[in-house]
Amino acid sequence: MSLVLVTGGTGHLGRDLVDQLVQAGHRVRVFARSPQARTDVEWAIGDLATGQGLRTALNDVHTVINAATHSPIARRGGFRPVDFFKSPSAVDVEGTARLLAFSHDAGVQHVLQVSIVGLDEATLPYARVKLAGEQLVRQSHVSWSVVRAMPFHYLLEDLLAGVSGLPVWPIPRATFNPVDISDVADYLVRCAFDGGRGMRAEIGGPDDLCLVEIARQFQAARGLRRVILPVPLSDKAARGMGFVVSQGVRGTRSWADWLKQASGRWRSAA
Repeated sequence: MSLVLVTGGTGHLGRDLVDQLVQAGHRVRVFARSPQARTDVEWAIGDLATGQGLRTALNDVHTVINAATHSPIARRGGFRPVDFFKSPSAVDVEGTARLLAFSHDAGVQHVLQVSIVGLDEATLPYARVKLAGEQLVRQSHVSWSVVRAMPFHYLLEDLLAGVSGLPVWPIPRATFNPVDISDVADYLVRCAFDGGRGMRAEIGGPDDLCLVEIARQFQAARGLRRVILPVPLSDKAARGMGFVVSQGVRGTRSWADWLKQASGRWRSAA
């Protein structure tokens, strides 16, 4: 089997992606700042933000799946005022540019970029950074493809858990279809090796849900009683915040499924 390099392979999506690649019988090399315990993959140590170790990591690689990103909101599980004004670009823009250039030099045959649904109309700084990185891929001389995915269930859990102590939750009245990481990882593996190139069908979850209903289901699963204050949003404002319904492939695992699994985890941790 040809060698696959995964960037971001130690993140939430990356771990599932690496698991599914290994289970499918692929040779996998993970590019990370430090190695982890698993021995069924190769480890290439470096940093996409600086380029350290990247050229060596690309030796003999046929396919790159770029799942690396730097989202401060996702890392901390909540918004801060700075997130509405700026977002770091060292990984998603400069790092992507470096990855593409080095991949071209190394003779990589395919770079698959993981992106986000709705970037063209999104206005948050992180979304603009992600779009800039995606555009670099689309302009690249390397054979490329892009898969856009909806926001992940785990991120919704983190965001809602972050406000769980508040007596009142102001929740935007907007509809979208969040997706499970396992569904995205499975789709990425298929797209990496089915011969398709260019902009692939985007992927979202199976259900179109109002964020207010998502919050209500979360409270019920956690046994919380908080006042939910629906905040009206215009269609333009909703799209600007990334609240859209994807029009491509649908995953199979729902938000309700996620909450059932998470409930067992919460009980074990109590």
